[in-house]
Amino acid sequence: MKGTTRTASKASRLFALDAQRGLILVLMALDHASHFVAQKHSPGEYWGGPFPAYESALAFLTRLVTHLCAPGFFFLMGAGMVLFASARRREGWRMPAVMGHFFLRGGLLVALQFLVVNRAWELSPGGWVVETYAGVLFALGGAMMLSSLLLWARPPLLLGAGVALLLGAQLLVPSPVLWTHAFSLPVRLLLVPGGDLTLWVNYPLLPWLGLALLGMGFGHWLMENPDRAFRRGCRLGLALLLAFILLRLANGLGNIRPREGGSWIDFLNIVKYPPSLVFTLLTLGLNLALMGLWNRLSSGLRRFFQPLLVYGRVPLFFYVAHLFLYAALGHVLASGGTTYPRMYLYWLLGLLLLYPPCLGYGWLKGRPFARPFLRFF
Repeated sequence: MKGTTRTASKASRLFALDAQRGLILVLMALDHASHFVAQKHSPGEYWGGPFPAYESALAFLTRLVTHLCAPGFFFLMGAGMVLFASARRREGWRMPAVMGHFFLRGGLLVALQFLVVNRAWELSPGGWVVETYAGVLFALGGAMMLSSLLLWARPPLLLGAGVALLLGAQLLVPSPVLWTHAFSLPVRLLLVPGGDLTLWVNYPLLPWLGLALLGMGFGHWLMENPDRAFRRGCRLGLALLLAFILLRLANGLGNIRPREGGSWIDFLNIVKYPPSLVFTLLTLGLNLALMGLWNRLSSGLRRFFQPLLVYGRVPLFFYVAHLFLYAALGHVLASGGTTYPRMYLYWLLGLLLLYPPCLGYGWLKGRPFARPFLRFF
């Protein structure tokens, strides 16, 4: 935290983490407003199959800024796990109890994906034909459970394992000519996105687990000295952005599939499913740089961004609620879809409608009588 050298273990919240989490939630809402309200959502930047084309620069930029979200969620989850584990250990929890907490919480995330969140997708005004969808909560829950097995590890091991998983995913991605190949269920859930109308996987576990492990390594840096961790992270983020530019220019290793043209949109239109190395370099680099900037804000400017903290401190509540809200807004206000400018207005309307319940849920979650019931959410 700015102006102090106290360790994260003595701080109740870290502004930069909550602000960044709030920012990516707001951007995620924009992406889903594009799906539910505008009905102009990208078909997805997959390792094979048709690559998305965009009708305008606004359409592409609307999608591009939301790429920060998924990597940010996994990275911040990893950092938060380390901070949570340290706090509970100081309260007297034994490590098996901490691990059990994460196993239960991870299992609940997976259950929410299949039992609750998928019901929201089925409400899409434009239709939804997939029978079973393995989305981001599936991968977050699985990554949380697996990551908890490495809570004992030190940063070098965590960072090394994270990098190894990210690089390994690049090497194991099939050739795009195998896009229609019928992969086995374990391969789909662990490594290769895609599928059919019976099961569609956007977030296979192993590629995204690497980002959670990197976040755990960063969490240990925060434990030692938050200011130094954010400064180090910001410098690292800038280095990752430079590496992204170099690898994208080379148009080979780390891209999964080459650029389809020479425009600036083609340069930035990168494979997300699974996260290509250039995707990870760009999005993690921006997340780290932004957290460094958040940490340097004065107290006056921090008050200006208070709404982001309201969202960022109740991420799971926001996630589930915003899906059903934007599905409803799509049916009521734009059942046949709408333009991007009008969708932006509905996106802001949704954020305004979400603010009071998020504020109330955050207050309730902090009350001692509610903690036993809400601590997993």
